[in-house]
Amino acid sequence: MKQAYLDNQSNTKLDERVFDVMKPFFIKYYGNPQSIYSLGAVSKEAMETARQEVASLINADAKEITFTSCGTESNNLAIKGIAAALKTKGKHIIVSSIEHISVLNSVKKLEGEGFEISYLPVDKKGNVIEDELKKALRKDTILVSIQYANPEVGTIQDIKKLVSIVKKSDNTNNFIVFHTDAVSACGTIGVDVKDLGVDALTFAASVMYGPKGAAALYIKKGIKVNSQMEGGVQENSKRSGTENLPAIAGFGKACGIAEDEMIKNNKIIQTLRDKLITELPKRIEYIYLNGAYKNRLPGNINFSIEFVEGEALFLLLDGKGIMASSGSACANKNLKLSHTLSAMGIDTALGQGSILFTLSKFSTDEEIDYVLEEFPNIVKRLRSMSPLYSYFMQTGQRKEAGPAADFDDHNHCDIAE
Repeated sequence: MKQAYLDNQSNTKLDERVFDVMKPFFIKYYGNPQSIYSLGAVSKEAMETARQEVASLINADAKEITFTSCGTESNNLAIKGIAAALKTKGKHIIVSSIEHISVLNSVKKLEGEGFEISYLPVDKKGNVIEDELKKALRKDTILVSIQYANPEVGTIQDIKKLVSIVKKSDNTNNFIVFHTDAVSACGTIGVDVKDLGVDALTFAASVMYGPKGAAALYIKKGIKVNSQMEGGVQENSKRSGTENLPAIAGFGKACGIAEDEMIKNNKIIQTLRDKLITELPKRIEYIYLNGAYKNRLPGNINFSIEFVEGEALFLLLDGKGIMASSGSACANKNLKLSHTLSAMGIDTALGQGSILFTLSKFSTDEEIDYVLEEFPNIVKRLRSMSPLYSYFMQTGQRKEAGPAADFDDHNHCDIAE
C-alpha cells in the first residue's frame, strides 16, 4: 500500500546528518557535561557547540539559550517563570486566544494563583486584532505571549509590529516581557530575535528534522525567569536535570542545516502546498481553506469540509496510508472543534470536518498526487452516508445555520489574497 506522511507539524523525519552527529554521544562520548574529568569535558564542549548553533539560527547570543526537553516545557518555563519573577510588579498577563495548549494551561494555572489573564481575539484568518492588544495593555501588565505561527491553520503573526505596540504603549510600565512560541516557525521560516524585539522565544528540534527530546527557550539578557524545577545548577540554574546530550547535539546540527537550506527547501514545499490548496477544491465541493494564505507557513494546508465527520475521515485516510491530523499534536485525539477554529469563528459542525496536512522537505509530488487521487473518493463515500448531505442535495438548504455566507470567499480557495 502506498503511504503519504503529511503530519509533519506533529513530528518530522530525522535528517540522517543529524542522526550521524548524535550517535557518538550514545556510546563513545557518554560523560556527564557537568563532570570535571576529560570525558565530561568532551560532552560539555559538544553541548556548548550545539548551543552556539542553536543561537545562530535565531541570531541570539549562546548565553541566552536555555535547553529544555520540548516546546511545552519551554512554554511552561517562560510563562510561569517570568510571571513568578515579575509578580511584585503586576499580575496581568495577555495571551492570544489561539495559543498552544501549553501556554493556555500555564496561564490558567496562574489565574488560580491570583493573576488576571486577558485573551486576545483573532480575525477569521487567525490574525491577532491589533486594536484589541492596545486596549488590553495596562499599568500592571507584566507579560504578553503571542504565538509566532499557528501550527493548525498556518497563520504567521506580525510579531515585530505586535512587539512595537507593546513596547511603545503609553498605558504600560516599561517592564513588560514579550514572549513568542515560535516552535512552528523556527527552522521553517526565518526568525531573528533582535529584529523582532522579543524578550523570550520558544523553539524545538522535532519540527525541524531534529530529534524529539530537545528544545530551547531564548531569554534575552537581563530578563529574569524563575526556575520551575527543583534540582541542580544545570542551564544556569534555570532548568535542572541531566542534559540530554545526544538530542542537544542533534538539535544543534538541525539548526545549522535549517540555516543553510531553509530557503531552498521552502520553495519546493510551498509549490507542493499550493498544488493541494489549488487542486482539492476543484475535486471537492463545499471545502473551505482555514487561515491566511499570504502570511502562511510554507507547508501548512488546513481545510474544513462540509457534510463529513472528522473521525471517520481520518480512519478512512489511514486505511489508504495517508497520515494527517485534526490540528494540534497535543490535542489530536480530541476530535471536538479545536479552540483555534472556534476562536476564528468557524461553525462547529463545519470545524469538526477539518483536516490538517503539513508537508516537509521529504514530501514528494507523488504523495500529493496520491492524496488528490484518494481524498475526494473518501469525502464522496462519507457524504453518501450523511443524512445532512442528503437533505442538502434534496432541498438546497442546511438543517442548521451553515457556513456558506461566511465562507464564500474561501470556497474557491483564492490564493491571491
